[in-house]
Amino acid sequence: MEFTDVVSGRRMVRAFAPEPLPADAVRRLLRNATRAPSAGNSQGYAFLALEAADERAAFWQALAPARPVVSSVTTAPLIVVPLSSKDAYLDRYAKPDKGWPDRDETRWQVPYWHVDTGMAALLMLLTAVDEGLGGLFFGIPGPVLDDFRAAFGVPAEYAPVGALALGYPDPDARPSRPSQPRRPWQELVHHGRWGGQPDLS
Repeated sequence: MEFTDVVSGRRMVRAFAPEPLPADAVRRLLRNATRAPSAGNSQGYAFLALEAADERAAFWQALAPARPVVSSVTTAPLIVVPLSSKDAYLDRYAKPDKGWPDRDETRWQVPYWHVDTGMAALLMLLTAVDEGLGGLFFGIPGPVLDDFRAAFGVPAEYAPVGALALGYPDPDARPSRPSQPRRPWQELVHHGRWGGQPDLS
């Protein structure tokens, strides 16, 4: 598939067929995620992949107290939780080749551990499109984080930036329509200075 078609074809899918995914597709989704940018090559991201029915059921059960379970989403045959480790970045930049004398978090204007992990999630969403699959990115509410960690043994130093449900889109489901339309890209891009318009002549 042409890359432009992959990008333009990305949509959040909210209804999945229960058909399991080929092992090669799962491997490619996860391998591509690890190609995300990583400040200082810190690679402070990790990915919890849940394929077995009991694993996925435990995931939805952990979220249920804070998030209504939508049956059309729970049929997704693969859940991936991208997690970020702040410590990995603080440790990496305190090493001699980076030149920072300590692990002071205030040096980071932006939490790149979350940024890089978010880009990894996007790589999975784009890979899903290229594989003929659909994906949904959603958050894990704060009140159930402890239950989620306990259910899957997630170390305290790793924070989930969200979760992805991945699978074949349900062909019988009616496509969801956003309550707010996407703005034209020209309204979102500023050329030269804020408010600057492109020369389209």
